[in-house]
Amino acid sequence: MQSIEERTYRLLKRYRYTLTTAESATGGMIASMLVNVPGISEFFEQGYVTYSDAAKVAMISVDPRTIERYGVVSAETAADMARSAARTAGTDAAVSVTGVAGPDGGTEECPVGLVYIGCCLCGETVTERHLFSGDRMQVRRAAAEAALTLLCACIGEREQSGEEHAYAHHSGNGTEHAASDRGGDGDKTYDRPDQGDAF
Repeated sequence: MQSIEERTYRLLKRYRYTLTTAESATGGMIASMLVNVPGISEFFEQGYVTYSDAAKVAMISVDPRTIERYGVVSAETAADMARSAARTAGTDAAVSVTGVAGPDGGTEECPVGLVYIGCCLCGETVTERHLFSGDRMQVRRAAAEAALTLLCACIGEREQSGEEHAYAHHSGNGTEHAASDRGGDGDKTYDRPDQGDAF
């Protein structure tokens, strides 16, 4: 079976898209998955591990007001991270992850396992909200896989629509998620239910 990183490589190669990553909770795991694939260097030149708030601002120029207003674990920050990473690296696409991997650090409003994923593709940005279960490594691995899955879905929808700026992200069962107006002007946010044992 083709891995998600292999599928990502195939799509990047097909459409000649370049990619960067902005990772917080996953700490470089997405980049590590990508470089498992021979030939990925043609499309993936660099990734950013922006673990602290200060690193997000200093390394990829996330607007500090976004973090202050919405919190670091938010759709808005995930969207800003993806857009800012793509702009900083000069790539067609960027994926971002911000969340609480645990086992500590969770609150009632921001529980352990809550992860926001952003994807910016050719100037269009979407985010997903996930609530993963499991230990720290399981949450991080699930988030990394979900980030690449979102990227593949965005590329696929772009191909199907045949339009320059058309997005409509669907879940695996074909049901379209309702989009909110969070995440910045023109961004779309999709809520994912608890993934249970889907690791």
